[in-house]
Amino acid sequence: MLFNLLAEAMTPEAAEYIMRGMAALACALAVFTGFSQGIGEGMVASKAVEAIGRNPDATPQIKSNMIMGIALTETTGIYGLLISILLLFLVVL
Repeated sequence: MLFNLLAEAMTPEAAEYIMRGMAALACALAVFTGFSQGIGEGMVASKAVEAIGRNPDATPQIKSNMIMGIALTETTGIYGLLISILLLFLVVL
């Protein structure tokens, strides 16, 4: 209801500027997934090294699970980058 009142009161140019600003904020938030992705990869690698240190005989299985975990955390960063690029070029520019 409040949004409808504000939308009626503003000009179309102002609404477009607000939309572009909100899209720019969404781009920044989508890029922020890269930071969390880096933290996640570091945690996966550190736990794998700890596990190999405790049980060296299980190294091949731990390595394969580590690579799978790092690949899955990498996709979140790639998705965030893709969404931010799409928002940037389709809405903001």
